[in-house]
Amino acid sequence: MMRKKKMSRKTSETNIEISLNLDGKGQFHVDTGIEFFDHMLNSFAKHGFFDLEVKADGDVGVDDHHTVEDVGILLGEVFKEAIGNKRGIKRMAHAIVPMDDSLATVAVDIGGRSYTVFDIEFTNQKVGTLSTENVEHFFESFANSAMININTKVEGENDHHKIEALFKAFARALNDASRVEHDKIPSTKGVL
Repeated sequence: MMRKKKMSRKTSETNIEISLNLDGKGQFHVDTGIEFFDHMLNSFAKHGFFDLEVKADGDVGVDDHHTVEDVGILLGEVFKEAIGNKRGIKRMAHAIVPMDDSLATVAVDIGGRSYTVFDIEFTNQKVGTLSTENVEHFFESFANSAMININTKVEGENDHHKIEALFKAFARALNDASRVEHDKIPSTKGVL
């Protein structure tokens, strides 16, 4: 079963192409024009063992909002298409990742309903050129497009460490939840 997909999204604000292989080796090539965001997506690929390519041209001269939002939307859509009918997946998983002063806990449910809980406070408005307020927006956009639940809690002092621990924990949880371990639909309803 090939669980990979390539899709594009073009608006008046962004032009994005994303390729995702859920059963990859953690290889990545990411260029969004927002270096710290690239670093987080690279960490997502590496720690989730996803092969990920992202090419995004956005109106980053205005700010980073549209690019982060649209990458989240498209990456969620690509994930949803790559996972397919969800037959045999574990469906629910969690990960706890420390990074120096920070500790991130992320739980996911690939259950066909979108919801995001984001329990993180930031001290700074930006890390590099990534607005910290757009971190939550990325996860909301991903969850809505992928139709999954994402529940996060991050503690710590350093915003860089908190965000990086978050992306790594999300990658680990999503990798575990998307793992194929049987041949049934993991729901009492029979569909997801």
